[in-house]
Amino acid sequence: MRTEPRRAAGALLIELALVLPFFLLFMYGMLECARLVYLWNTLQEVTRAAARAAAMADYTDPAAMEALRRRALLRSNGGTLPLVPGLDSSYLRIEYLWQGADGALQPVAAGARAPCPALNRLYCLRNPNGSDCIRFVRASVCDPADADGCRPVPFRPLLPLPQLDWQSLVLPPSATTGRAESLGYQPGSALCAAPAAPPP
Repeated sequence: MRTEPRRAAGALLIELALVLPFFLLFMYGMLECARLVYLWNTLQEVTRAAARAAAMADYTDPAAMEALRRRALLRSNGGTLPLVPGLDSSYLRIEYLWQGADGALQPVAAGARAPCPALNRLYCLRNPNGSDCIRFVRASVCDPADADGCRPVPFRPLLPLPQLDWQSLVLPPSATTGRAESLGYQPGSALCAAPAAPPP
């Protein structure tokens, strides 16, 4: 009589030992998939917030640009994006774009940018399709090691399992382009000096 409950308990324990690893692996996969969906939405919101803020911020002020990057990543004093280990403000790229007569958007070269927002307004009044007129702002999440392009950021699981191949997974690409607004220009602010033209 006493051996039957012991056998049943032993069989139950063996079944639990066989099923539990598969159940935990399934739950782990579900949690990582849910985090990937969270990242899909959050990264889009991060680029939207960064593009909106960059359209109003003074692009010549490094402290203001770093502050808007931190705020876009939902951090007030540095750190990484919640639930995304390693993704800090260096992954958030902000580009200033000019629009050609054909409608194509191209980055404004760093040397061609106006030294202050007030002068940018004059550049745009002089030639709205000039390569020195900042008309749009684009914020994107890119791998900082790729300076020329925008390579996607590798996906890093919260609990990496060596048995699974995570190298092929990347974070969802996210970029937002918005119209440049004040770019930090304040009405009545002093006009900065234009850069000297190179000698012929």
